[in-house]
Amino acid sequence: MKIDFKNKKIVITSIIIMIITISLVTLAYRYLLLGNVQTTDDAYVAGNINPVSALINGSVITVNHTDTEFVKEGDVLAVLDDTDAQLAYKKSKHNLAYVVRQTQQLAFQNDQLEADVRQAKIAYSQAVTDYERQNGLSRDALIARMALEHYRNKMSSQKAALDAAIQQYKASKALLLDTPINEQPQVLQAADAVREAWITLQRTVIRSPVTGYIAERNVQVGQTVSAGQTLMSVIPVEQMWVNANFKETQLSGVSLGQKVTIISDIYGDEVPYEGHVTGINMGTGGSFSLLPAQNATGNWIKVVQRVPVRVALNPAQLLEHPLRIGLSTTAKLYSSGQNEVGDETLSKHVISTPALSSKALVVETRGIESVITGIIARNGAQ
Repeated sequence: MKIDFKNKKIVITSIIIMIITISLVTLAYRYLLLGNVQTTDDAYVAGNINPVSALINGSVITVNHTDTEFVKEGDVLAVLDDTDAQLAYKKSKHNLAYVVRQTQQLAFQNDQLEADVRQAKIAYSQAVTDYERQNGLSRDALIARMALEHYRNKMSSQKAALDAAIQQYKASKALLLDTPINEQPQVLQAADAVREAWITLQRTVIRSPVTGYIAERNVQVGQTVSAGQTLMSVIPVEQMWVNANFKETQLSGVSLGQKVTIISDIYGDEVPYEGHVTGINMGTGGSFSLLPAQNATGNWIKVVQRVPVRVALNPAQLLEHPLRIGLSTTAKLYSSGQNEVGDETLSKHVISTPALSSKALVVETRGIESVITGIIARNGAQ
C-alpha cells in the first residue's frame, strides 16, 4: 500500500495550525479576560466571636441555651443565685434611710445651735449692761471693788460662752451649707451604694450581647463562676467576612472596593458569594506570629509571603446561606490592573460611629432612681 505523502503533509500541517490556534486562543483568553483576575484557595471565613462573661461572682442556677441555638440580643442566657445580691441591696436601702435621718438630725441640731447663739448673745449683752451699771456705782464708791470684779468676770465668761456657741454653730453649718438633703454628700454616697447594689443584682441575669448562635458553651448548672469568666460565645451570622491570603506578587492593582467572588467548599459553585475588598492587612501572617522569622540571621532563602485581604460579604446572602467560622473558600479578585499598592489601598476616611455596639449589657437605672427618691422623701420629712 502506498502512502500519500501529499495528504500526510496536509494532515500534519492542519494539526500544527490547530495546535497553534488553540494556544493563541488560550493565551488571548488568559491575558485579555483573565489577566486582571487573581485567585487564591488560601482563604477562610472569619467572624466576630462575642464572648459572654460573668460580671460578678456567683453560682449558676439556670442555663437557658446550649451550643448551636439561636438567641436574640438581650435574651437571658444564664442566671446566677441572687441571694447575696438581694441582701446587699436591702442593706444599702436601709443604710440610705439611716443616713438621711442622720442628716436630718444635723439640720435640727443646727437650728438648736443657732438658738443657742441667740441666747448666748442675750446673756452676754445682759452681762455687759450689769457690768457697766456696777462700774458706775463703783466710781461713786457705792459698791465694793470685789463685787465689781465679780461682774467683770461674769461678762468675760458670757463672752467666751458666746464665742463657743458661734463656733459650734459654724461647725454644724459647715456640714450642711444650706444644701438640700437630697444633695448632701453623705446622702449622695449612700444613694450611689444603692445604685451599685442594684446593678450587681441585675447582673445576676446574664444576657446575650448580640443576635446570633451559641458556641463554645462551657458553663453548667451548679458551677461557681467568677467575674470575667467566659461562659459561652455568641456568633452573629451576618457579621462574617473572608480573609483571603494572596501572594505578595498578586497584590499589584488591589485596592479598596474591588469586586471579589467567594466560593465556599460547603456550598460549592452553586452559591457564589458577592464580596468586595474592605482592607489589606498591614503585615504578612508570619510577621504577627509568636516567633516571627528573622531573615537577617544565617542563611536566607526568599519565600513568597502572603498578605491577608479582608473581603466583606453580602449580608443578605449570609442570612440565606449561613457560613461558619474557619470554613475554606476560594477567592477570585477582579483587580484593576493598575499598580495601586501603597497608600491608595488604605482606608483614609474617619469612622464617626462605632464599628460594633450593643446596649444589651447596659443596666437601666431609671427604676432604682424612683426607689432612692422615695427613701429620701420618707425619711427626710420634717
